[in-house]
Amino acid sequence: MSIPTSVIHRPSITAASLALMFGAGFAAMSFPAHAQVSQPQAQVDALEGLFGVHPTARRSGAKGLCASGQFIGNEAGRGLVSSAMFSGQPVPAVVRFSLGGGNAKASDKSRSVRGLSFELKHANGEQWQSANVSAPVFFVAKPEQFAPFLQARSNDPATGKPNPERLKAFNEANPETTRQGAYLAKAPIPASYGAVQYWSTNAFEVTSPRNESRFVRWQFVPEAGLKGLTDDELKSLPDDFLADELRQRLARGPVSFALQFQVAQAGDPTNDPTQVWPDDRQLITAGRLVIDKVEPAAGVDCDRMMFNPLVLPNGIKPSNDPVLLARAAPYVLSLGRRLGEVKR
Repeated sequence: MSIPTSVIHRPSITAASLALMFGAGFAAMSFPAHAQVSQPQAQVDALEGLFGVHPTARRSGAKGLCASGQFIGNEAGRGLVSSAMFSGQPVPAVVRFSLGGGNAKASDKSRSVRGLSFELKHANGEQWQSANVSAPVFFVAKPEQFAPFLQARSNDPATGKPNPERLKAFNEANPETTRQGAYLAKAPIPASYGAVQYWSTNAFEVTSPRNESRFVRWQFVPEAGLKGLTDDELKSLPDDFLADELRQRLARGPVSFALQFQVAQAGDPTNDPTQVWPDDRQLITAGRLVIDKVEPAAGVDCDRMMFNPLVLPNGIKPSNDPVLLARAAPYVLSLGRRLGEVKR
């Protein structure tokens, strides 16, 4: 993909403009006509400012590995979403597991999110891409908080360290941005990419074959169960244990996740991914994601893939969440930079 340099320099561009620049394939990402993509350059620059630039690495989720498998929808999924993805026939899946942040050499023992991103391609042409994290909430409620959130945690040039007063002031002015960090501070460090739960955090609108619409968030629940590490267990592990652990796990058999849709009720916020929905909301198990191979045996190259959460199949549309609607342009810009296709 060749990215026009105009994408870099526009502070704000419409989804319609992106579709015009990148053609029908980009238009198929199910953008609402009114969607506005907010300051992609500022967001990617802030990631680079906090984590540094690691050549060819992703600006977010830099450390990770590719895998492959299949998704199998079920009857409950077919009743909720009018997409062939839920027909019950296996759909090929490309998956990328990752460690949160833009440092390609970060320790697997860090208290950051783990990521599960996937691309499904159905034989009928439908596609579904998604980027999910191991926390039920996102770290910002609005796109304009993204860059300042990262900048508040970046090193001060004068001291070489983050400015605690600046961070304190930002957190006090934006308390909702502390919720993901508070969750991760209490959660155990995952023992495996295959033993932790992943959430969409954003809300989506699903439409059934009977034209009934609901808002949902989804989650991937490991069928083998959750497993965290104790402090003693962490001490005995190297900083790069997750990739090897997943390879060893797959050598014993596939790793599978149940896809569950959490269904919103009236009044549940669909435009703020920093707020959880109540635990009593209905959960519908709609299918299984089964991973059976990992790189290099997977035979897939996911480095050029964006896992754009606005690439959606029939029956699934974006909600009015401004964070969700703003994710496409930074993904494109980040891809262009790390592939060396954009001159800076």
